[in-house]
Amino acid sequence: MQRLKNNWKLNFFLIWSGQAMSLITSAVLQMAIIWYLTYQTGSALVLSMATLAGFLPQAILGPFIGVLVDRCQRKLIMIGADLLIAAAGGVLALLTLFMELPVWVILLVLFIRSVGSAFHSPALSAVTPLLVPTEQLTRCAGYTQSIQSVSYILSPALAAMLYSIWSLNAIIAMDVLGALAACITVAAAVIPELEKQDTVEKTSMLLEMKEGYEALRKQRGLFTLLWIGAFYMLIYMPINALFPLMSISYFGGTAVHASAVEMAFAAGMLLGGVLLGLWGGFQRKTLMITASILLMGASLSLAGILPESGFAFFLVLSLLMGFSGPFYSGVQIALFQERIQPEYLGRVFALLTSVVSFSMPLGLLLSGAFADRIGVSIWFLLSGILILVLGIVTLLIPAYLTLDKK
Repeated sequence: MQRLKNNWKLNFFLIWSGQAMSLITSAVLQMAIIWYLTYQTGSALVLSMATLAGFLPQAILGPFIGVLVDRCQRKLIMIGADLLIAAAGGVLALLTLFMELPVWVILLVLFIRSVGSAFHSPALSAVTPLLVPTEQLTRCAGYTQSIQSVSYILSPALAAMLYSIWSLNAIIAMDVLGALAACITVAAAVIPELEKQDTVEKTSMLLEMKEGYEALRKQRGLFTLLWIGAFYMLIYMPINALFPLMSISYFGGTAVHASAVEMAFAAGMLLGGVLLGLWGGFQRKTLMITASILLMGASLSLAGILPESGFAFFLVLSLLMGFSGPFYSGVQIALFQERIQPEYLGRVFALLTSVVSFSMPLGLLLSGAFADRIGVSIWFLLSGILILVLGIVTLLIPAYLTLDKK
């Protein structure tokens, strides 16, 4: 294990390069599918169902998948997940050659791809601390956040260009190649296996799920951080969906203005991820998480009180919101990787994904019920105030603050 960690950069960046290709091609395909559904149906309900198909498996199946990730070789789980995603895309590409795709087929493929992601994401997060020295986990989380940011920046422009010159099946084929590239890099990387304990026998899935939950609950600071994240996503996720409405309805902009805001947010994420990767952040990780929450809350609050002529300031605030992201999510992931025993990491990260995934639709329901009535700018202001309060509350929770103690 120690010998492998001495060569951690080679193995980590080998996997990292494959994931970068797969993530970008998947993001391009996701945008292309959204446009395809928009042009073919023009239905908001269909787009909502597509979104639901994308996160439902991770929300419902996550805890069960986490058990399998901890039971099996994580390297094989990652390769299998990428192959499942590639196979689903390949079938979709073949169908486009012979027929106009029914909506239910696209939704089914999105669901299957999401199942693959539900296996891949906790497996990758659980593998990283087996490869990377503990003191480097925060930096590596920053690099991972940078990949996501690049995909957010590139995918709209690439999807727009490719969708205009290629058919949908060509874009699907590109995504299949991206998934296969991820398979190859994972297969080529040397990933240590967990040491098996002969005294521990396989039990029921429910019991193993409970063991993972107990492993997290014993870490009171991390357990507190889990629920801080759930409330944070409950408040923030509706805002994430309302950015285009804020740009167009409140500031009187066009689709170009809405795209500029999305790109400013993604550029901020990229800057934050690169800075976190190069710098590594403060030794006090709770300070970075709380500062990130407070920066997000302050930016949202200021956005909510901007006049209708203040779009330029909204762009700057959007960049700051994106900049705050890696210092929350990246540092949070590193803390879980540092503090949880490796044999429980699959279950713990799957549980984390499930809690966040369930928070998303609840937040969207709240925004749908109230944002139209009180106005989108007021909703930004209220959300910012709630996030500021959440950030202040984190400083008053002793269990959370003890996360800085080794």
